[in-house]
Amino acid sequence: MSKRFPGRRLSPVRLTVLVAVVGALVASTFVGWNRFEDVRAAANGGSWFAGYVDATATPFYPFEQPASAQGKSVVLSFIVADPKEKCRPSWGAAYTMDEAQSQLDLDRRIARLLQGGGEVAVSFGGLINDELARTCTDVRQLTRAYRSVVERYDLTTIDLDIEGEDLADSEAGARRAEAIAALQEERRAGGKTLNVWLTVPVAPSGLTVQGTDAVTAMLEGGVDLAGVNVMTMDYGGSREAGVSQLVASIAAARATHSQLGILYDRAGISLGPQTLWRKIGLTPMIGQNDVPAEVFDLDAAAAFNTFALESGVGRMSMWSLNRDATCSDNYGDVSIVSDSCSGIEQDGMLFADILGAGFEGRAATLNSAPTTAEPTPEPVVDDPETSPYPIWAEESTYVVDDRVVWRGKVYSAKYWTSGDVPDNPVLQAAETPWTLIGPVLPGERPLPVVTAPAGTYPGWDAEKVYEKGDRILFDGHVFEAKWWNRSDSPEAALQTADSSPWRKFSNEEVQEVLEELKP
Repeated sequence: MSKRFPGRRLSPVRLTVLVAVVGALVASTFVGWNRFEDVRAAANGGSWFAGYVDATATPFYPFEQPASAQGKSVVLSFIVADPKEKCRPSWGAAYTMDEAQSQLDLDRRIARLLQGGGEVAVSFGGLINDELARTCTDVRQLTRAYRSVVERYDLTTIDLDIEGEDLADSEAGARRAEAIAALQEERRAGGKTLNVWLTVPVAPSGLTVQGTDAVTAMLEGGVDLAGVNVMTMDYGGSREAGVSQLVASIAAARATHSQLGILYDRAGISLGPQTLWRKIGLTPMIGQNDVPAEVFDLDAAAAFNTFALESGVGRMSMWSLNRDATCSDNYGDVSIVSDSCSGIEQDGMLFADILGAGFEGRAATLNSAPTTAEPTPEPVVDDPETSPYPIWAEESTYVVDDRVVWRGKVYSAKYWTSGDVPDNPVLQAAETPWTLIGPVLPGERPLPVVTAPAGTYPGWDAEKVYEKGDRILFDGHVFEAKWWNRSDSPEAALQTADSSPWRKFSNEEVQEVLEELKP
């Protein structure tokens, strides 16, 4: 039996306020809970450092004897297709796995590193040779090839370094995804996990079109990606003059974070922002890059490490541990990239120590994140009374440099556009005709419109025929005929409709007219 509340009855107004307050509290609690779940999922993902080791480069790098405390985890590279047998894995197209053991003691050296508490992942692909999926066109044989590597080295983590012609081959990408997804399913059925990282090139503006296609192929193929590792190096012409390697690399990371959110959303997977950072790996090329003008020095490494830790990225790597040393005096030209030294003076310091500091997790940690329900925020309602520029309208036409306000932000048109929503999420900047300038600032008001007094030009007459170049006044605005017309109201031009035969003068043009008419 319940008791009645002894106080007064709530009036309808008070009841409405109470419902609104409770609703707001529930909504804020829901948002807060989802953020908590996002952070918790990200924390469970682990965050790790591992330098790449070119396993076949001479002189052979002794990865089993780490020079750095951060060098205990390595990504051995590269497993590629054997030139003599298209579905057989090989190390660098030079050694079969058996030959790598007999001639390089590779299996034994891996075992030594593991006994010392280290960890090994293996990378497939690279720039120079063919990744297995490129030449092995039978998916069952391809799956068998991947499985043979995973089982031989008892791997929990693999890296798919897809670049160059491999990245451009969409059919190979589909085969790769199908084979890797099947292998993951096999491992799960056997109570084991296989973390899969996709490594692709990146520009300061983010993943290339081919890079986003590669991620999409993996997700559509059913691969449970631990993350996407971007090669923050060798930007070439995509890096603007005067922009440092550090600044370009941070920009690349942030753009990739935005793109991944879109790609996962399109795949029907909703991930919070912190979980998305856990799904990003960063791999700079230490010292001298392949592009002569690009050098990633020790200071850049320290700042990049700080950025990565503060952002919460899931992985930090580097190319490569082989190169983590100052070149000897007899190395003639340090601007030419060496396989065994960085090309810069390191003063006894190691890039691995700097880049790896603070990354305490392990690659074996399953980085896959559960799907989280994200509340849809209420869109900002733009107020014409406070918007400094016209509010974007679907039916209007805009030309280069036209500015509009949409959902609390100011955008500028890059070229002619009509019907393109300014905040439409896109993977590449070239896909949208709008450039985001920034938010509408507190206290802003519409820019004053310069009008012309009556008599400056004749008023518009619906019965009159107008020729190209004729000028009229309409609602205080000056218009000029773009072609012969009759009975076409300038009203449409006020809405920037491109089909209108009238062109509205800008504030500057009206001001010029008024100056010319002064006595």
